[in-house]
Amino acid sequence: MIQLRNEIVSLRAIEPVDIDLLFDLENDVELWKYSNRSKPYSRDLLHNYIANAHKDIFEIRQIKFTISTQEDTAVGFIDLFDFEPLHHRAGVGLVVRKQDQSKGYGGAALELIGDYARKHLQLHQLYAHIAVENKISIQLFERQGYCFVGKKKDWNFYEGQYHDESIYQKLIE
Repeated sequence: MIQLRNEIVSLRAIEPVDIDLLFDLENDVELWKYSNRSKPYSRDLLHNYIANAHKDIFEIRQIKFTISTQEDTAVGFIDLFDFEPLHHRAGVGLVVRKQDQSKGYGGAALELIGDYARKHLQLHQLYAHIAVENKISIQLFERQGYCFVGKKKDWNFYEGQYHDESIYQKLIE
């Protein structure tokens, strides 16, 4: 059995019990600008997503885990997306609910997803696209060994203006 656990968090399969947290985070308008979204998700759509979350990463090219504390309280989600087994890489997405930020959960989850990606998917690298003004995320990823490798100018449009997006990469072998 795969253990995705360290002294701070565990990563587990997303379950129906996570629907309220998933609904709240996916429909947080403040986060939409970072996820290229412009409309809410219904509970029904999210229930269907969870029901199909068992599909293999090699089939659907993504996998989402629930980030849980050692007391088994769900605090956020981390996912691998744009999984490219031929090139041994994937993107990383991470969200921790606001009241649980700055407690070490995000960094611990990034550490675990890196170990999982390397050991179980044989990935060589992970990457993240982060809005340049999202300083908290930038610091989090940098603390976990991700390096700035480029910037996409005027990449996203929100709040009435264009915003640059930075690309961070980590080689995990």
